[in-house]
Formats: sequence, structure tokens, C-alpha cells
Amino acid sequence: MERSRSLRRHRRNKKPWLKKCKEYIRQFIAFMFSNVGIIILVVGYTIAGSFIFMAIEGKHVPEMKIEIRNNRSIYAEKLWNITMQLNSKVMDKDVFLRTISKELFAYQKIIVNYTRKGYDGNDDVNSSPWSFAGAFLYSLTVITTIGYGNIFTHTRVGKMVTIIYAIIGMPLFLLYLSNIGDIMARSFKFIYANCCLCRCCPKVAKRRAIRKMRREQNLSTDNDSSLETENSSVVISIPSFGPRDSEASNDLTTEDDEYDVQNVTVPVTICLSIMVGYICGGALLFCKWEEHWSFMDASYFCFISLSTIGFGDLVPGDKIYGRGTDFSKDVLELSFVFCSIYLMMGMALIAMCFNLMQEEVIHKIRSIIDTIKYILRCNR
Repeated sequence: MERSRSLRRHRRNKKPWLKKCKEYIRQFIAFMFSNVGIIILVVGYTIAGSFIFMAIEGKHVPEMKIEIRNNRSIYAEKLWNITMQLNSKVMDKDVFLRTISKELFAYQKIIVNYTRKGYDGNDDVNSSPWSFAGAFLYSLTVITTIGYGNIFTHTRVGKMVTIIYAIIGMPLFLLYLSNIGDIMARSFKFIYANCCLCRCCPKVAKRRAIRKMRREQNLSTDNDSSLETENSSVVISIPSFGPRDSEASNDLTTEDDEYDVQNVTVPVTICLSIMVGYICGGALLFCKWEEHWSFMDASYFCFISLSTIGFGDLVPGDKIYGRGTDFSKDVLELSFVFCSIYLMMGMALIAMCFNLMQEEVIHKIRSIIDTIKYILRCNR
């Protein structure tokens, strides 16, 4: 009997296979949308997009270069035939220039059309802007809404895939910014509270002494007022919500909340210093990789990229995007890795700084409003 009961319990506790699969899928989705999983999801989505765009657009560039070579040979042969025909007769300069100009103008229109389709003047068939590094940064600029415009899709399939890829990728990257920006903001507030608001700092010690004096004064005035109300003949007592009482309650709570990370506000100057330092640090490295960029150009590029404006007048060159076909060299290229990490971490850092600045501004506005209310009540 006991054995049969244990078997029944085991069967009851044993879950069906479908329920287990649902639980595993639920746990996997919860992990992927957690703080660590969202980073893996964004990086994996960008890598998958790079392989997709390499497969779609990688064949387009060699075919276009072969067509350009064929057109160049055709028009060179035309010009040669025209020259030979006119040399067999009496050479007329005006007729020669008119005929040659007509053919050159037609060839010029063809080259301009190919340039609009992405032709960069390089006739090497093996060299393509759609290497892994170029496709990865293209995918990253799509989901981050930077959109430099130096690399873009030309085929119909590539344009449709870009639309679908952006519709899914942009909300995913916004979720990454909100989660990682919130984590970085809480971490920075914790560091700021423990390093800049410690008890050993002279400014903090001075503020604590002032709060202690105010608290003692408020307690003495409250005791005097309570004695007066007891001796008075008025039976009904009305609670006071004046600025002095609110200030006393604030002083009583600020000492406990001073080291609470949630109640710490970071000054706007520190946030601006972090952003300026991050932009300047990236500008120094881009100056070394890009030969023709000055420090001002590199700083301008970093700001335009991190603010997601992305004019496209300055874009990274061959060292960043890679023009070869070797996958391992593109992946292990230090400049490519740095540029990708710089953009992803930089935008999260900017989101963190904006979050901290918003909290500081709200705190300042509330303190100004409380001060104005206190002055108005005192004047009454």
C-alpha cells in the first residue's frame, strides 16, 4: 500500500513534458530580458544581422564592379573606333570633340549611377565594404538610429530586410539603454555616495553640524510651543504644517537618508564632466586611427555618433570597417572592436548621465519651490 501511494505521489508530482518546456521557455525569456541577457541579445542580434546583410549585399558589389569594368572596356573601344574613323579622313577638331564629348558624357552618367549604388572607385572584386566589420557596424547603426549613410543596401531584398531588422532592433536597443543605463546610474550613485559623501569629507561634516544645530533649535521651539498650548485655555489643538515643522522633519530624515543610494543626487557638473571626458577619450584614439582627422574632427564625430544624429560627413575609414575577406582579421581587429564597444557603452553612458541630470534638476526645482513657499509663509 505504501509503495503504491508513493508511486501515485510521484506520478502526481511528475509534470508533463509540455509544461516543462513552457517553464524552460519562460525562464529563458526572463533571462534574455534581464540585465545580462539583454546585452547578449543585442550583441547576438547585431551579429546575426551582419551575417544576413553579408549574404544579401555581399554578392552585389562584385557584380557591380564587373559591370563597371565591362562598360569601361566598351567605351574605350568606342573612343578608339571614333578616333580611327576620323583619322582615316581629314581630321576635323570640332567634329572630333563633339563626338568624343557625347560618348564621355554617356559614360559619365553610367559612373554616376554606379556611384549612387555604392561604387567607391575601387575595382578590386575581392574588396567589398560588406565585410563582417562593415556589416556589423551597419547593423549597429541601424538599431541605434545613427545611420551614417556611407554603407547602405542596394537590392530590394536588402531594403526589405533593413526595414524588418530596424522594426525589431530599435525597441530592443531602447530596452538595452533603459536597463543598462539604470544599472550604471545606480552603480555610479553608490560610488558617489561612498566616495564623495563619506563622513570624513569636511563639507559633509559641516552640513551635518548645521543640521544638528537646526534640529536642536526646532526641538526647543516645539517644546516651548507645547508648554504654551497646555497652559492656554484653548481646548482644540490644530496641528501645524508650517515650513519650520517640515524643515525639522526633513532634517531628521536627511541624516538617515544621506547614505541611501536611492536618495543621492549627483551634481550636473559631474555628469557633464563624464560625458566630455568620454568624448575626448574616444577622440584621442580616433585621431590615431584616422590620419586626416584632427582632434576637433574626432570629437565632433564622437558627439554626433553618441547623440545618434549621424550626419555621415565623417565616418571611420578602412581600419574600422575592414575591406578584406578574412573573417578572423575583421573580428580580431582592435579598432573594429573598440568602435563597436565605444558606441554601445557610450550611448548607455549618455543615458545614465541624462537620468542623473534629470534627478538633480527635479531635486533643485523642488528645493526652490520649498524655499519660495517658506519665504511666503514667513512674510504672512
